[in-house]
Amino acid sequence: MTRRTLVSPAIEVSSLAEAIELYFERGWTDGLPVVPPEEERVLEFLQAGGREPDEILGVLPARRRVLTAEKVAINAVMAGCLPEYMPVVNAAVEAMTDPSYNLHGCTASTAGAANLIIVHGPISRRLGVNHRQSILGSVGFRSNATIGRAITLILRNVCGTIPGVIDMATFGHPGKFTYCIAEDEQVEGWTPLHVERGFRVQESAVTVYSGEAPHYIENEEAREPEGILKTIARGMADPANQWPGGFLGADQGAERPRNAYNWCVVISPQHRSYLLAAGWSKGQMREFLWEHARFTRQELWRIGRSEKPRDEVEANETFVAAQSPDDILLLTGGGDAGGFSVVVPPWAAQVQVAVTRRVRTKGE
Repeated sequence: MTRRTLVSPAIEVSSLAEAIELYFERGWTDGLPVVPPEEERVLEFLQAGGREPDEILGVLPARRRVLTAEKVAINAVMAGCLPEYMPVVNAAVEAMTDPSYNLHGCTASTAGAANLIIVHGPISRRLGVNHRQSILGSVGFRSNATIGRAITLILRNVCGTIPGVIDMATFGHPGKFTYCIAEDEQVEGWTPLHVERGFRVQESAVTVYSGEAPHYIENEEAREPEGILKTIARGMADPANQWPGGFLGADQGAERPRNAYNWCVVISPQHRSYLLAAGWSKGQMREFLWEHARFTRQELWRIGRSEKPRDEVEANETFVAAQSPDDILLLTGGGDAGGFSVVVPPWAAQVQVAVTRRVRTKGE
C-alpha cells in the first residue's frame, strides 16, 4: 500500500492524560476512555487492513456521510483494537452500509436496537473472538470488546449517531457499547452460518444484524427436539415483543411484498447436542421454529395490544414472527453447561435484512 498523508486534522497535546480528556470534552467517546489515534498508529492500521486512506468503505446518504478507510481506522485505534482486527472492522462497515441494512433507520429509531457483529470462519479463531462461555458478555476478550466498540465509535464520530440528536432510542441497549460474537462453527453435523449464506467454509466473513438485547430461553427438562424448539419458538412469538413492521398475518405472506425480517437464534451446546443426536438438520430446526413462532389476536387482546376480537374468526387470526424459515439466522455458541438458548429479536423495521460480507485480508 502506498503511504499517503492523512487528511484528518492533527491536534497537538502535551500528555496522554490531556489527549484522553480532550476526547471526552469534544464528545468523541462512548463514555469510556479511548486510545489517542496517533498518525503512525493509524497508518499501521490502514496497512493491516490493506486500504488506502481515501478509500470509501460505505456511504450513509440520509446523513450525507462518507465512511473512508482513514476514518474507520482512526476509530478502531480509539476503540483499542489491534491492527490485525482491521479486515473484520472494514467488512462490518461495508455490510452495515449496504442499503438493504437500513443503517440510518435502525440507528435513529426509538426502538433502541444495536448492531450485532457475527464473525465467521478461520479469522474468528485466529483473532480469538469468543464463541463459547459468556459469548454475549465476553468480558476480558479483547477482540469481541474492541471490534464491537469500533463500530459504536464509527457510528458516533463518522455517522453522527449521537443520543438525542440522531439516536432517538427510548431506552437504548447495552450492546451499543459493544455487541460482537463468533459462531462455534467447528461442530460435527452443524453447517456454519456463513456457509449457508453462500461462502466457503474456509472463507472468513462478517454478518451484521440489528437486534434487541438477547432474550434467554430456558428449557432444562426437554431432551427431544420438539420440546426444545417449541420453547424457543414461544420466546420468538411472545405477543409482548417488539415486532418488525407491525404484526404479520399468517395468511398475508403471499399477498405482500417480501420483507426479509431476520430473527437471530443462538442454540447452546447442551440444546444443540440433543438436536443433533436426534438427526435434525438446521433446515428442519428453522422450519419447526417458523411453524411454531406464531400467536393469535386473542392473545394480543389479552395483554392489551389489540381491541377485543369481534368474533371467533378474528380471535383466531394468526400472526407470525417470520415470513419464511429462511428469515431465521440460526447459529450456535455459548458454554457447555446450561439448558439455555437465546433469541435476539430484530429491530422493528419495515424493511431490513442481515447482511454478510467476506473479510478481505491484506493482499486480496
